[in-house]
Amino acid sequence: MNYRHAFHAGNFADLIKHAALLRLLASLRADKAPLRVIDTHAGSGLYDLRGPEATRSGEAQAGVMRLMGQATPPAALLALADEVAAANDGGETWLYPGSPWLIARGLRPGDSYLACEMQPQEHERLAAVLGSVPGVATLCADGFAAAAEAVRPGQRTLILVDPPFEKADDYGRIAALAGTVLARAPKTMFLIWLPLKDLETFDGFLRDLEDACEPAALLVAEVRMRPLTDPMKMNGCALVLINAPDGLEPVLAEACAWVADGGEDGRGQVWPLAGV
Repeated sequence: MNYRHAFHAGNFADLIKHAALLRLLASLRADKAPLRVIDTHAGSGLYDLRGPEATRSGEAQAGVMRLMGQATPPAALLALADEVAAANDGGETWLYPGSPWLIARGLRPGDSYLACEMQPQEHERLAAVLGSVPGVATLCADGFAAAAEAVRPGQRTLILVDPPFEKADDYGRIAALAGTVLARAPKTMFLIWLPLKDLETFDGFLRDLEDACEPAALLVAEVRMRPLTDPMKMNGCALVLINAPDGLEPVLAEACAWVADGGEDGRGQVWPLAGV
């Protein structure tokens, strides 16, 4: 695969994904029971926004730079703004923390995190970023297969699924992973990210996922930065949460609305998945 998240680090989609991840983790930490987090496509964990990839795409300008330029960030994105500031030691924003950095910083004693990354160079950087954080393991492997093998019944588990969508079967593998895991461990939680390009692909994926996960509860958070009329562009993004705790909808709705406000005729919405 040729995908490198460094081109897209800190863009509008990262704001949605990471704001939701931080809010979800905070909610899960309210329960003292140990938490297992599995990241199927972890990337390198920390991204240089001054590097050639990020400066070439310029996507961070409408994402994290817009956020960090706010005198008062929106409440739903405040935790992410704080983490970005921490990654930069409170100074100029030139580093963007990916999901591994965010997850590892929030682990409690007894929690664990498995970060999977298939690309050897990215995995090498990931291992260096995470270092020897207690409870953290990295794996240079296919994250779909690794996650399916790593889940144990009775273990409180959150799986973050964020593939590059370079392969046509990524959508199908997400649904298959969710179905396999939930059949063995029905209370497993998922946070799934996907791009929005065209409505047909989006609706088809949601139907397949709903069929695979029945009867688990699914929640969709959607941001459209522009109308879904050009399938060659990433016109927005969506999150699908499976078995998520109650109370996330207002935070997700606020985050989606704020991010969408930076788009061309953008809109954000959150809704339970039923009858797609």
